[in-house]
Amino acid sequence: MRGSVYYQTSILTKYIFFEGTKKTQKINPDSEHYQKVSSYKTMESYRNIWNNFFNYLKEHWCLKNCELIKDYHVESYMEYKLEYYPSVQYLQKISAAIGKLEIALKYFTKEIYGTSKMYDFSIRQDILNESRGLRLVANYYHNRTYKNPKLLIFNIVDEKHQLAATIQLEGGARIEGIALIKKEQLRGYITDEITNIKKGIIFTKEKGGKEGNVLVSIAIYQKLQNYISKFNSFKIKRQKYYEDIKKACNISNENPEGSHGFRWNFAKNRMFEYAQANYSYQESLLGVSAEMKHNRATITEHYLGG
Repeated sequence: MRGSVYYQTSILTKYIFFEGTKKTQKINPDSEHYQKVSSYKTMESYRNIWNNFFNYLKEHWCLKNCELIKDYHVESYMEYKLEYYPSVQYLQKISAAIGKLEIALKYFTKEIYGTSKMYDFSIRQDILNESRGLRLVANYYHNRTYKNPKLLIFNIVDEKHQLAATIQLEGGARIEGIALIKKEQLRGYITDEITNIKKGIIFTKEKGGKEGNVLVSIAIYQKLQNYISKFNSFKIKRQKYYEDIKKACNISNENPEGSHGFRWNFAKNRMFEYAQANYSYQESLLGVSAEMKHNRATITEHYLGG
């Protein structure tokens, strides 16, 4: 489908919205109004989410045709939203809106091509359920920093997951930055300007295509280097990684905050290192925000309880 974000969502709305549709019709697979939306207010809310989702895909994935949306685009978008610790209700609304988007695309492609294209956005519900279980969503702010992250990592059974968690703790990488690391992303060594300590460089491309270096200790860098030399790349499955972290949290008597909790620890640790190097608070915020691949320093304040 061609056209602007708002044009495409307006077209899709026509295939999913039918005011006054009865509940019996919406739940009847034989009805032409099966799974459609009957409330104007609900449809308006869903379309606003579609607009936001499509703009995200356009800006960060260079995807301009909604027909090309895949499950991994949905996964990336919901992970993107999770970073800002949304309410349960808001994430539920996003999941519901994307569920209706899947249906709208099927109705649309059936009319255009004679048969529905295959769309499966069920990953949205998996992420929602997982986020509830790991308490990545809430109705209020709470500190997601781990009390003893090193002990927690020690209690992670899988050595590969231990390595992933340590990279997040030491370098502040997001999950998408460490889920797959290839040989060409290892960029050698550099002296950290803040601590004057020699560190290894991992070049990552994370949320929204943001690129940059993640600095880790020499020991961890070499461990990663050895792993990649043996297996050609470093790759983890998010679901299993999350599950291992949750199990380790139970052993360590920690609140399960998922992999993102390690970024919270990184932010606080790094702010302290900037302060030790005589940087001002504002300079530290800017520096840590840049290292965490944020656009605004105020986001880092969120990690600090601000």
